[in-house]
Amino acid sequence: MTTVREATFDVLRACGMVDIFSNPGSTEVPFLVDLPSDFRFRLALHEGSVVGMATGFAIATERPAFVLLHTTAGLGNAVGALATARVNRAPLVVVVGQQDRRHLALEPFLTGHLTALAGPYPVWTSEPALPQDVPSAIRRACHEAAYGRGPAIVIVPRDDWDDPVADDLGLAAPLEVRRPPAIDHASVAEIASLLADSRSPAIVAGAGADTPATWTALTELVERLGCPVWQEAFGARAGFPQDHPLFAGQLPAGRVRLRETLAPYDVVLVIGTGAFRQYPFEPGPLVRSGAIVVVVADEAAAVHRSSATLGVVADPSLVCGRLVELVSRRETSRHTSRTIPPVPEGPFSARHVFAALAEQLPEDAVLVEETPSTRPLLHQYVPARAPRGFVSAAMGGLGFALPAAAGLRLGDPTRPVVAVVGDGSSMYGIQALWSAAKYGCGVLYLVLSNGGYAVMDLLAARQGGKPAWPGFDVDLRAMAEALGCPARLITDETTLRATFDEVLPGLADRREPLVLDVRVTPEEHFEP
Repeated sequence: MTTVREATFDVLRACGMVDIFSNPGSTEVPFLVDLPSDFRFRLALHEGSVVGMATGFAIATERPAFVLLHTTAGLGNAVGALATARVNRAPLVVVVGQQDRRHLALEPFLTGHLTALAGPYPVWTSEPALPQDVPSAIRRACHEAAYGRGPAIVIVPRDDWDDPVADDLGLAAPLEVRRPPAIDHASVAEIASLLADSRSPAIVAGAGADTPATWTALTELVERLGCPVWQEAFGARAGFPQDHPLFAGQLPAGRVRLRETLAPYDVVLVIGTGAFRQYPFEPGPLVRSGAIVVVVADEAAAVHRSSATLGVVADPSLVCGRLVELVSRRETSRHTSRTIPPVPEGPFSARHVFAALAEQLPEDAVLVEETPSTRPLLHQYVPARAPRGFVSAAMGGLGFALPAAAGLRLGDPTRPVVAVVGDGSSMYGIQALWSAAKYGCGVLYLVLSNGGYAVMDLLAARQGGKPAWPGFDVDLRAMAEALGCPARLITDETTLRATFDEVLPGLADRREPLVLDVRVTPEEHFEP
């Protein structure tokens, strides 16, 4: 007779989840001891890093990643990263250990009240009623994570793993779930008609458009329409080639500038995201009166929360591909030339770093971003040129980039990975450098050290007051080296460019991470 543990390993194999991302405790020991040789255990030193690394891995592999967390403490530490995974649309199967089922009623040490601890961020949560239900719950969690595009949680008491499962019992979940590739042809025809009648259409691309199939179909549609393409504000990923002549830039995150930006367009087709992502609250409508907004996304929640005339839940690549067949090519000379700001003379700053990176970054590189005070500048200098060319934390919480970059590299070792991180941001996930070094993740980490939380200082200045928080200066090179990760200090542009000359051409083949502690002058302006 098979045990729950053995049946679970069979489920994980069938789902392609043989990498286990974890920072385990006593409740997970019965599952992990004598791990089968075809599984790979990936240790991180904090649960935020565990989930962040798994999130990057899931994005890179485009399939669910398996996370194992330790009861209340582990799940509690991971909630912020789980929120990021949800908004980043990263499928995760998260098993959370629980105390022994046989004395849970007494609430022994390490008992967790777990079902609601992660709040609304899981796409699905299960606390199996019987040990024998655990493999089925994990199988279903794989489906829920894949099609809900987020973390699915299963809570498993430590004594469940050794219980028997009848070999002929079967799983209470399908072996395979298919979502038919059919689309609503009437809805697509309606969208095509709106575009045909439009005098001045525009497209907004979101993270949900960041697949090779959607890039191809959307690019062909844009070229037939001859219309500009905007990237959603604070997008976790790029949904369109940002070096394309029709790419117009990043949408503003405030209503006033958003309304001004979209004012010339009578039909705005939003692909792969909702309408529209905002940051500071401002009164007034999102778009001018009379403008028609159409949203197409395969995430129902994104469609449901949109301010739109029409919303369609469907695969964006299929809808765009069908629209290409239905819309006529427009004779237009419209094009958008991407404006690259000049690098000013003066102290060494993030602009110098981004300008040098733009010149030397491999075209297929994955750029991971977590630098709040300079993200707008990064977008101006360094475009995403391939699917999955840009990855960021959609939730806005810090601590994502360092572990996610390691996971992206683990998930797809063929592509070079560069993470651009602020020194303040790095403090939220610095433990991930240990895992990056341990597992040979050849990531180039560019840490922009400006001596504090620069974005907070800029926001305080905009508020007209002085910050209550102090600046800080940490020795990131020493911290990285203490965690087993090679690091260098960079204080000038000449040294930076020489380092890029040395490292970037061979980054795809690199087998150890490298941290560059780049000391820069803080920027004086921030506009989300």
